[in-house]
Amino acid sequence: MNDPEVIMSNALANTNLVAHMKALEGAAIAIKLVMRVPAPLKSIADQVIRSASSVPANLAEGHGRLGRDRMHFWRIAYTSAKEVDSHLRLLASAGAINEERAERALEAFDQVRAMTWRLLNPTT
Repeated sequence: MNDPEVIMSNALANTNLVAHMKALEGAAIAIKLVMRVPAPLKSIADQVIRSASSVPANLAEGHGRLGRDRMHFWRIAYTSAKEVDSHLRLLASAGAINEERAERALEAFDQVRAMTWRLLNPTT
């Protein structure tokens, strides 16, 4: 008999996507960085939170899909990671966030983009 709880727990154990784990790491760093951004730059900080959280969410959703649907979510994750990069660089250049800590988030998202690019463009 197929017990849904057993099937689901087995499926969850086999869904480790390294890009997703790295995206979670980068998003956590980025979100912590922008929590105390000055009011005039708050809209950019809010966008960092939205785009940074979008990366792991779309990687996870794409991982659970097939075909073109999967690629669609992975493309969104890739472009959101590029968006986070742009916003973090702007905030760091403006002196609104710590550049050294921003670099850690930028490195994580760069790795996510590289892994996601390979997911989108597999060599056959």
